[in-house]
Amino acid sequence: MRTTTTLLFTFIFAAAFGQNSDTTALSTDTTTTALAASTTLDSAALWALDDRLAKLDAEHVFRTAAQIKVIDTVHPLPLTDSIFEHYMAELDQRTPFEMTYNPTVRKYIERYLKHGTARLSRMMAHGQYYFPMFEEHLDKYDMPLELKYLAVVESALNPKARSYVGATGLWQFMYSTGKMYDLKVNSYVDDRNDPLKSTEAACQYMLKMYDVFEDWNLVLAAYNSGPGNVRKAIRRSGGKTSYWEIRPFLPRETSAYVPLFIAATYAMEYGHLYGVGPADIPAYYVATDTVRVTNQLHFQQLEQQLGVASDLLEFLNPQYRYKIIPVVDGTDYFITLPKESAVAFRAQQDSIYTIAAGYFESRASTMPEFTQMNERTTHRVQSGETLGHIAGKYGVGVSEIKRWNGLTSDMIRVGQRIVVYPRRI
Repeated sequence: MRTTTTLLFTFIFAAAFGQNSDTTALSTDTTTTALAASTTLDSAALWALDDRLAKLDAEHVFRTAAQIKVIDTVHPLPLTDSIFEHYMAELDQRTPFEMTYNPTVRKYIERYLKHGTARLSRMMAHGQYYFPMFEEHLDKYDMPLELKYLAVVESALNPKARSYVGATGLWQFMYSTGKMYDLKVNSYVDDRNDPLKSTEAACQYMLKMYDVFEDWNLVLAAYNSGPGNVRKAIRRSGGKTSYWEIRPFLPRETSAYVPLFIAATYAMEYGHLYGVGPADIPAYYVATDTVRVTNQLHFQQLEQQLGVASDLLEFLNPQYRYKIIPVVDGTDYFITLPKESAVAFRAQQDSIYTIAAGYFESRASTMPEFTQMNERTTHRVQSGETLGHIAGKYGVGVSEIKRWNGLTSDMIRVGQRIVVYPRRI
């Protein structure tokens, strides 16, 4: 969800359909020109998305433990149109999404089944942990279970994924959008990286988008580019409401987004028929449990006292920035552990907390200060100010300001408006 839209949903819904007088039919020439432009941009959009996902996959905390696995298949399916069409039609029959097969979708399928089998194998492995969790939430809201594959396109199933504009987590929430769904951020914890909390927020967000568009393909487009861009594309298309009809009028990345989702769904559902299977994973969701933490803890105590590997703890609990579970008045924090370790923790928690207290006491001077993200503000650059000056004024880092504003250098100009999320202690 890389949109930085912060408008209230009440405004979004009010502006959804039929309330704009500028909805007019476009000429055939305009539509033809837009279609040609979209075709030209297909390759660029595909490679831009592919590069982003490759980077996120490479940064996955458990990447080294999940290597490619090729299934021993006597007759793996060939990558032919007739076979793609057959299984895509089967997929289309059992999902409310419009699973269209066309040359564009074929190119995207090949990114998984021909050029990206190593990444697909790792994502299949990560999916064995995350998908049962996603399905629980989707089923609770009676949403299509195939939406679990949206996280494949958003983050390559990397819970610590962060885009260049600051979208974070499996579901790529911007700070402002996450805040609307009670995803809190402080110096120790980022709820956007919490698989359970962020999945709940993603479901609620998509349900609101479905209330607007009443079409799951358009929900996907809105998730990527924001509902405003989808409404604009609908107007420019002359009032069409099919994704493929409005696709030429969407932002470039969004024009690649739904085809990539269709391809990811196909690859995840049928990859085994092409000889690609899930790599090894460190844990299964059903074999884990969560326990409430009542005293400050560091992962080190859990590693040493319970014998849980450090990288496994990080995989199961990606929301904790410094491997520290803080204690904050009015907020409950939990740790996810293998079930047998959760049982051991409950039995040994008093001694574990005592050891943890000594650990933090001996390192009190080096512990990061607890700060809470505050409301968004806009700073207007004054003469003589640098990013360092602005960062110091609001108690944030220069890198954070650059990330929030999509800045690629430290150069700023007088009068420029800079978005900042000040910290409060």
